[in-house]
Amino acid sequence: MNGGRRPAAAVLAACAVWAAVAAADRAAAQTTPIVVASKPFAESYLLAEAFAQVLESHGYPVDRRPGFASTELVFQALVRGDVDVYPEYTGTGLAAILGETAAGGSAEVFRRVSDTFLARWGVRWLPPLGFENTYAIAMRRTAADSLNLRTLTGLADAAPELGGGFSPDFMGRADGLDGLTAAYGIEFRETRSLLQAVKYQALAEGAVDVIDAYSTDGAISRHDLTVLADDRRFFPPYDAAPLVSGDFYDSRPEAVLALARLAGRVDVEAVRRANERIEVDGAPVAEAAARLLADIGLSEAGLENAEGERAQPNRSPRRSTLLALPAYMWGERAELAGQVARHLLLVLVSLGAAILVALPAGVALERRRSIAEAVIRTAGLLQTIPGIALLAFMIPVFGIGVAPAVVALFLYSLLPILRNTYTGIVEAAPDAVSAGRALGMTEVQLLTRIRMPLAAPVIMAGVRTAAVINVGTATLAAFIGAGGLGDPIVAGLALSDPVMILSGAVPAAILAVFGDWTLARAESLVAPSGVRS
Repeated sequence: MNGGRRPAAAVLAACAVWAAVAAADRAAAQTTPIVVASKPFAESYLLAEAFAQVLESHGYPVDRRPGFASTELVFQALVRGDVDVYPEYTGTGLAAILGETAAGGSAEVFRRVSDTFLARWGVRWLPPLGFENTYAIAMRRTAADSLNLRTLTGLADAAPELGGGFSPDFMGRADGLDGLTAAYGIEFRETRSLLQAVKYQALAEGAVDVIDAYSTDGAISRHDLTVLADDRRFFPPYDAAPLVSGDFYDSRPEAVLALARLAGRVDVEAVRRANERIEVDGAPVAEAAARLLADIGLSEAGLENAEGERAQPNRSPRRSTLLALPAYMWGERAELAGQVARHLLLVLVSLGAAILVALPAGVALERRRSIAEAVIRTAGLLQTIPGIALLAFMIPVFGIGVAPAVVALFLYSLLPILRNTYTGIVEAAPDAVSAGRALGMTEVQLLTRIRMPLAAPVIMAGVRTAAVINVGTATLAAFIGAGGLGDPIVAGLALSDPVMILSGAVPAAILAVFGDWTLARAESLVAPSGVRS
């Protein structure tokens, strides 16, 4: 009897252990923030914030990572599991990610992307929200009326006399400018790559004649634009839906169900009104998202904020003059303090690592002068890589957030420190070095007592240059979810909000000046008195 009970007891014990481990995993999952990301345009910010508020209303902590630079970057982060959910469009999934052309209606496109994304990457599309936001080609109403343009077919005839301004994402996609050109034979006099928010200003000022827009943009009515009809049905269906990682779908089923409550409830008029609140009235994204959820019956807490927004239309962060900047920064002081702290973390860690590597490397190259120029030029090649591209290269290896940003900033900091260290040591008072040798000093003594002290001002000049470069380049880290003072800059660009842009740019400039001043004081301490004089 006892022999038969032992295996059963062992099984029960194993089950108990498994249950305890599973319960611990579930508890840990509940306390781990859900990472909600967006792309850098107003509606993506809006929907991501709505997702975040829905999750928070169900008790889940949320880590917001807004403003990823492109579809490719945010999708790559989702596949890696660095992002849990972000708002995407079925047409974008079909054309920009899968590289396929539209075949069938909305239901067929949704089925296609759902099946393929799950099979290929293990990520899942949740049910569509209930509205479609397709690409739109827009012109100033007065210009369209004067040319009697109503369709894209008509635009093809007038295009050789017109200039186009298009977002980088639109210019590089199969369902974007290249495909549009092939489908309609449209050839513009010139085309410019413009950020989403900048396009409207360029169009209003006459710098361009035609832009790409989104059919739910609040800025269309704000700027009195005409949307040209896609009479050949080139653009595929663009139904908005939450796109979630496989790990999130499997480990947080209750959170997935909370997001699924949005399915079919967000109609095009509701989202257009929300976009107008952000893009026309200048309402904060959080308030516009709260009002949207209240409009569709998923939030009661948002009603009070929304009514406050309506009662005080001038309370928004968008201001007409720089006089509003101090008041806005004071109102956002808590968030701004966190952004400054994150920015300092990125700069100090990357700069410190660069000093630890480049300084001894520069010293070592003085003994290996035959390879010095090749090594320095190799470091110089890193400076030729655009900042956002270098950050993007880091994602497959380090994921998103602080780690890839620190590595990229570290690589950018190497050249000025390495070059100045090598140059300073090589050119450090040859007569003094010769005199030291005549006195019998060893190479180590020559380095520590003559060369390094004399080279200190040159080396510190390289460190100061690297520090200033780092502070400025670190603002780009917001495009990969690393935070810092780039967050308000990216958000301000997406929302056409100059005050929000300056709330990040001004502190970054102050940090750069203060950092350079601090290092200048440090330089005066490490340089010999004779060199200082």
